[in-house]
Amino acid sequence: MAEETIFVEGSPCVVLDAVGKRFTVRSSEQSGWVSRNPLKRMARRIVGRQARAVTVQALNLTSLVVERGESIGIIGRNGSGKSTMMKLICGQQKPSAGAVYASSTPIMLGVNAALVPELSGDQNIVLGCLAMGLERAAIEAKFSEIVELSGLEKSIHLPMKGYSSGMSSRLRFAIAAAVEPEILLVDEALNTGDAQFLDRSRMKMDELRANAGCVFIVSHSLETIVDMSTRVLWLDYGDLVMDGDPQEVTAAYRQFTAHLSKGNNVSAQKIKDRAREQLVTAQLMPRVTGRRKEGFTS
Repeated sequence: MAEETIFVEGSPCVVLDAVGKRFTVRSSEQSGWVSRNPLKRMARRIVGRQARAVTVQALNLTSLVVERGESIGIIGRNGSGKSTMMKLICGQQKPSAGAVYASSTPIMLGVNAALVPELSGDQNIVLGCLAMGLERAAIEAKFSEIVELSGLEKSIHLPMKGYSSGMSSRLRFAIAAAVEPEILLVDEALNTGDAQFLDRSRMKMDELRANAGCVFIVSHSLETIVDMSTRVLWLDYGDLVMDGDPQEVTAAYRQFTAHLSKGNNVSAQKIKDRAREQLVTAQLMPRVTGRRKEGFTS
């Protein structure tokens, strides 16, 4: 799990202190070509030409301070490090470098609520809430609210294995939000709902933030990110490229991806470099002016 410490009121919810993550994977690449013939591949293994270990840097050294009441949107291309950052924050993975600090146990949607497909939706509500520490009386008191938030009133008594991926995601979100966690992480689950569900989930996250909590959201839908975030992080190839206002960050990211889609790689790189320069300048400012969070540095 993420390391826990106790913060006084008004202090950060989550702190990433020079956090990095690397994986060691096996690569079959030897000379740039691998035979499709299984007998030849076996022969290569027999003579000792086996797959070699390759280190992949999923997240480069990153430092962040997330305040209470913030809703953090995380965007980037596939493989940029978004899910890795989320797993490090919730404690599902340990960092290779640095440390993650949290004021309470982060709840990641779909991780803490381990549901059973063969059981009905209402049975999974009870199971998921029990797994997250709610008492029976509290579950009964919150049951109707969970069902309403999920929007599954007509299907709540049916086996979950018959649910679509969107229905399952909505139920997981509703269960995770029921425990009113101080730190909630949502990974792609809000992409699979109708307008009414998005409105309900937005209101619920606003409620969580109003109660001195913070929310992290990963989504490929930039509209969802803008609507539900107060601050956006743009990651690319494991680097934090930009950190700031949702409209400004998503606008820069749209320009970046638009140039990439047209094959204008040089122009895209210039957009990314400008964003990185702005980020570095912003990170240096507190050190230059002496404005530091008590107990933390940028």
